[in-house]
Amino acid sequence: MSRLRVTVVWPSAGATAIAGVELPPGATVADAVAAVGAAAAAPGLAVAIHGQSATGDTPLRDGDRVEVTRPLVADARALRRQRAAARQAAGPAPARRRRPGL
Repeated sequence: MSRLRVTVVWPSAGATAIAGVELPPGATVADAVAAVGAAAAAPGLAVAIHGQSATGDTPLRDGDRVEVTRPLVADARALRRQRAAARQAAGPAPARRRRPGL
């Protein structure tokens, strides 16, 4: 049988690291991450295949792109809600004057 060719992408110091690996048929996401080394296997990281959430025991197919991602530092939805609440608490915005000729 032929081997699976998979690309693994993971965050590295200030950049993104990319490595192509060949794995035996039936390999999983965990196998691909282990093949690129400990840098991609740090605790607290999540994995995805072509942007779709995956787990370590998800089987791989030839040509898959395994993406190792950092955990979110802040929830974007929660931050937007906080900003909206702060604007609402501040009251209405002052009226804007139009410049002549516009």
